[in-house]
Amino acid sequence: MFLSNQDVIELTAWRRKLHAMPEVSGEEIATAAEVQGFLADTGPDRVISGLGGTGIAVVYDSGAPGPTVMFRAELDALPIEETGTPEHRSQIPGKGHMCGHDGHMTMLAALGRQFSRERPKRGRAILLFQPAEETGAGAAAVIADGKFADLTPDYSFSLHNMPGLPLGHAWLKDGIANCASRGLKIVLSGRTAHASMPETGISPVPAVARLMPALTALSKGSIAAEDLVLATVTHAAIGEPAFGIAPGHAEVWVTLRAMTDGEMEALVTAAETLVSEIAAEARLEHALEYHDIFVHSENDPEAAALLRAAMEAEGVPHEPGETMRGSEDFGRFGSVSKSAMFFLGAGEDMPNLHNPNYDFPDDLIPIGTRIFARVARDILG
Repeated sequence: MFLSNQDVIELTAWRRKLHAMPEVSGEEIATAAEVQGFLADTGPDRVISGLGGTGIAVVYDSGAPGPTVMFRAELDALPIEETGTPEHRSQIPGKGHMCGHDGHMTMLAALGRQFSRERPKRGRAILLFQPAEETGAGAAAVIADGKFADLTPDYSFSLHNMPGLPLGHAWLKDGIANCASRGLKIVLSGRTAHASMPETGISPVPAVARLMPALTALSKGSIAAEDLVLATVTHAAIGEPAFGIAPGHAEVWVTLRAMTDGEMEALVTAAETLVSEIAAEARLEHALEYHDIFVHSENDPEAAALLRAAMEAEGVPHEPGETMRGSEDFGRFGSVSKSAMFFLGAGEDMPNLHNPNYDFPDDLIPIGTRIFARVARDILG
């Protein structure tokens, strides 16, 4: 299985087309249609659309008994205005592929081309183009979709490009690959008053002043010691933008992060207890909302060993690396399959992910494809 020079040229052009037409989580309708159209001539045995919302599953079936192997890429972009100036820069104001998901999709499309030329000898290969990774909602929606029951894989694999690592070098870690995280929105409600008589109201200002450092103080540990717990205040708003009103309402947003789901449960309990105590002392009502919920992502030993063997066979330099602080929706597929994810270096001098001038390096397309293709061949023949 291989990609020709013409394949690489066409795939690169397609990656750049995707880059120019970003859609954010839950809105990936045109992107999904583009994926389905691009892979139509690879002759898939089944295409399941509308999976978990806008997701697409493309199935290549040998017709012979064997395992099901799934490779996953993400459909969504970010609500970030692109500031870079490539010819293929985003044509959608306020939205951009600043995380490289356009490149991940292209690697899976390249894999589809290879399956069109050499079908698996046993079992099935599934290319999953998953929606809403950036919000943590997509994988759960895919798994909950009744159409996924017939697709449930034995093995699941994914990758993420990683600026800061040498181009084409990989990190592949046993155990926890990505932290769990969730956004906590805290709403505090008191009573407004005239600014000349603040004592007649109930202001959330003292509570917010206590709450922000207290939440931050829940942080401890480190990635290196694999005991990281992190609470990061990301937003706060108090009252109305007016000089005549003493505030009666406030919001504090905090991102909670931990190495494992169990440690996350403990962090959630600590944060909720803290909010409840401070709100009560200030005579405030409070409400809590959770958003962008990610479970931790853990590499299965057998699945990781298959990736490692593929890297060795393809001559891709690799090392264990460390657990990523950032979260990854792929972790949920570990509940239904033996799953593993690796990180592929995008270059040491590249802008960081989510920077407004990030652009996926096209040189990674054949490297990631070779690793996935070798894994598919090792499992499915």
